[in-house]
Amino acid sequence: MTAATAYSEIRYRLRALFRRQEVERELDAELAFHIQRETDKLIAQGLPPAEAQRRARIAFGGVEVIKDASRDSRGISWLEHAGQDLRYALRSLRRNPGFTAGVVLTLGLGIGINAAMFGIVDRLMFRTPAYLREPSMVHRVYLQHTDRDGPQIERSTQYTRYLDLKRWSHDFSAMAAYGDRSYPVGTGTSSREMTVATVSATLFDFFDARPVVGRFFSAEEDTVPVGAMVAVLGYGYWQGEYGGRMGVVGQRIHVGTADYTIIGVAPKNFVGIADNAPPTVFLPITAFAGTFRAGPRLTSYYTSYNWSWMRILARRKPGVSIADAEADLSQAYRKSWENERSLSPSVAALDVAKPAVIAGPVQAERGPGLHAVTRVAAWVSGVALIVLIIACANVANLLLARSLRRRREIALRLALGVTRRRLVLQFLTESLLLAACGAVAGLALAQWGGAVLRGLFLPAGVPAAALADGRTLGFALATAVFIGLLTGVAPIIQARRTDLVESLKSGARDGGGRRSRARTALLLIQAALSVTLLVGAGQFVQSLHHVQSLHLGYDLDGVLYVNLNERGAGLTQPQEVALRQQLLERARHTPGVEQAALGLTVPFWDIWSDNLFVTGIDSVSRLGEFTLQAGSPEYFGTVGTRILRGRGIGPGDVEHSPGIVIVSELMASTLWPGKDALGQCLRVGADTAPCSTVVGIAENIRQGSITGEPARHYYLPTTQYHPEAAVLFLRVRGDVVQLSESIRRELQPLMPGDAYLSVTPMTDIIGEQTQSWRLGATMFVAFGGLALILAAIGLYSVIAYDVAQRTHELGVRIALGARVQDVIGLVVGGGLRVVLAGVIVGAGVSLAAGRWMAPLLYAQSPHDPVVFGMVAATLLFVAVVASAIPAFRASRVDPNEALRSE
Repeated sequence: MTAATAYSEIRYRLRALFRRQEVERELDAELAFHIQRETDKLIAQGLPPAEAQRRARIAFGGVEVIKDASRDSRGISWLEHAGQDLRYALRSLRRNPGFTAGVVLTLGLGIGINAAMFGIVDRLMFRTPAYLREPSMVHRVYLQHTDRDGPQIERSTQYTRYLDLKRWSHDFSAMAAYGDRSYPVGTGTSSREMTVATVSATLFDFFDARPVVGRFFSAEEDTVPVGAMVAVLGYGYWQGEYGGRMGVVGQRIHVGTADYTIIGVAPKNFVGIADNAPPTVFLPITAFAGTFRAGPRLTSYYTSYNWSWMRILARRKPGVSIADAEADLSQAYRKSWENERSLSPSVAALDVAKPAVIAGPVQAERGPGLHAVTRVAAWVSGVALIVLIIACANVANLLLARSLRRRREIALRLALGVTRRRLVLQFLTESLLLAACGAVAGLALAQWGGAVLRGLFLPAGVPAAALADGRTLGFALATAVFIGLLTGVAPIIQARRTDLVESLKSGARDGGGRRSRARTALLLIQAALSVTLLVGAGQFVQSLHHVQSLHLGYDLDGVLYVNLNERGAGLTQPQEVALRQQLLERARHTPGVEQAALGLTVPFWDIWSDNLFVTGIDSVSRLGEFTLQAGSPEYFGTVGTRILRGRGIGPGDVEHSPGIVIVSELMASTLWPGKDALGQCLRVGADTAPCSTVVGIAENIRQGSITGEPARHYYLPTTQYHPEAAVLFLRVRGDVVQLSESIRRELQPLMPGDAYLSVTPMTDIIGEQTQSWRLGATMFVAFGGLALILAAIGLYSVIAYDVAQRTHELGVRIALGARVQDVIGLVVGGGLRVVLAGVIVGAGVSLAAGRWMAPLLYAQSPHDPVVFGMVAATLLFVAVVASAIPAFRASRVDPNEALRSE
């Protein structure tokens, strides 16, 4: 075929598609012309005009057949049929607005929550950072070692360790250090806590990103001990704070305690490897460390191993397997471990620690030690899928019931010559149209209603709008197509099995038990899946109750944490100590404050440790991790930790008095098993340090995790250990939220310069620890309740339809003397039998899935008979209620009307 011919064919088909009426008129005119010529020819042979026209039409053949053949030759008949089917489906659905609205809303709920959860899980676990080059070759580096508590995996490490791994590994083409944390950005009243990324210059080499303005910082600007004071702005911050002005390069920006010169702006959507909100600004990691570790501590961040504050990213060389890369990094880690041990002999030996490296995926939430919230998100996605399956079963039931009501119509159309294939296409068009409308409603739900889910699972500032995300839109489209095909199967099978003679004779009455069994099977599936969700909901609710009942070693209700952010005030150590004492005194006399104390670390937020030495123990670190808290005399009363024996920190425990220490029960039994810990000697920091005498035994506390093992914890007076680094704890009476702001306003005037205070209720910090159980309980209860409602609607629709179809039978029963309670029992009993079967199947599925859910629960058996019993009772009660309405309707059937209806 020549190009001209092909062009002519395309023009003809496009014209036939978009100017159909004109082409049809031309076809009619052409056929009329040929018939008229044949008619004239016959008239010339002497036939009368009417006979000549009749014979011309006979000779020419069927006009409509010729028209159909001509339309088929255009190659667009399938489009015309599709258009006809679509118009027919629209007319049919408009005639049944209640049915259409019910199906669209049901599918919208299912598609909407699945699209929202897909966007969340995709961003948490599967989506690679924007602009990342060859993500399959890039790994997050996790360090693993063994102590008394077993293998320990570290996500954060020291800059010194990063330098060691970079120097002693060979199978990686690039390695970068990075971290992100909240720091004040700006000055004066415009200062706000924002996410700041501290990265090595090598991080930018991992990406195919180009600055929209200026440049990224170079390796020469990121060198120890202090890198260049330069900054690259995040795109969003540049747009919001600087209006996207191109002249921003060269301006100064105040971050944390120092000023930086802006040298560039990162491209849109570039976040590096940030795990939290998109960074406001990117700083050289050495410049940040230099401002944070000023003075004599400056060299400690790149020469010692006691400050874990950043993470490592590495790219494998081509041809290097993951196993080889891990082996290469592990040997480098062992060298680094030996180097650390040469500086600190208390570090465990290689054969004890067994240091090794894991090269994990670039997505943090797919690495080792998966966050509990991410595990819950994955489970909630499965729950959302179950809700979608229940919604599909409900819709399939409704479509099947509708097709059964249209049996006579379908039979009549088949008798008039419509092919079964055409009927199948019409049913598919209708189900796909309903699914498409459901997808539109679902995307609206995912866009606006899904914001609640995104706020629960994703960090603030992470863009996750469903309508602006191509992957989520694609998921919703694919889901809608699949649902349209799936829900159209049942009516299609019913249409293909329609018996013309039987259907035309039976009228509206359903004469087939097979179709009733199909609807019953769909209802059983809904009941079984509802049981699964409700069992999960009950288990999470019980777990949350157990977690909230834990004794943590504190009484943190009504306790506030006051953090000091000095913004580079440049205070000397005596001035730092004096400032904290002034704040402590002012807080004690502030209305609403009952007790006030100083502390060094914040429970469940940060951990402090130091080298320990005990006579008779060659390596204390081999016995496990030991953490410390430094506090003022009021510390124990303020946070609610009890002293079991001996005493706590007293007013006489000052800087130059004999050193004292209070240890937890677990620490006492670990270091001095079988002995009385009171009076024992503990040296902190070095084996030559003065002896700190154990004067008290405190109750065990939980520190890093509320469900973890109690910590080996000890307490020192703040006057004897880093008094300049203390924070404040306040016990208050009244509303902690309101008091937080009033206390902040009261204390803020004492802060020098741009320094400021932040006040946080400790219950908010504890809330972060219980988030996974709260999310699990909330999501399972919400989705389980939704599934229960859908199952109840499905049961009601099935029973109501069956009652309508059995009107004749029920009328005969009543006419023959059946009592009202007998008819009600017959109908309700049928519904209960189906739901009971669903409960048994669902309970079996829940029991089988228990071993996978068990890690998400706390002190709760996944096979708890109480939960299973309550769920079964709830579902059976709902079944009785859903069956009662059509049952009472059945009991009031008039036998005369029932018999006449046939």
